[in-house]
Amino acid sequence: YIRTWADSAAGMSGTEVFNASHQFHLTRVNTVKACSAFDYVISPVAPNVAFQAELPSPTNDPLRPLEHIGFTVPFNMSEQPAASVNCGYTRSGLPIGLQIAGARFDDLGVLQVAHAFELIREPQRAWPQPPAA
Repeated sequence: YIRTWADSAAGMSGTEVFNASHQFHLTRVNTVKACSAFDYVISPVAPNVAFQAELPSPTNDPLRPLEHIGFTVPFNMSEQPAASVNCGYTRSGLPIGLQIAGARFDDLGVLQVAHAFELIREPQRAWPQPPAA
């Protein structure tokens, strides 16, 4: 899977590799700019719930391996702190993540907002227990 993913870039020219890597910088600049008017940005953590543990990614497609990180990657690239907290459950009982992102260097503020949300959310279900040996 990883090799197929990496091999998909084998035919790229130096210019194409540079332009692709430059997207990291552009993502950083544009994410910081887009968030600058807000104290915090609230979003889902992922566009999907948990996928089978045996799969390398939700799509199981090495040419579309990162679609599930679309909400988190902008903050990773922009160096903005973000926290993930459970905000509910699917009909089948899987947890749903809420992401709270803040301005660069406002780690404490993000943690405080996450803690405040944890205090007002509905009670959490018990953690699953491993099968008895």
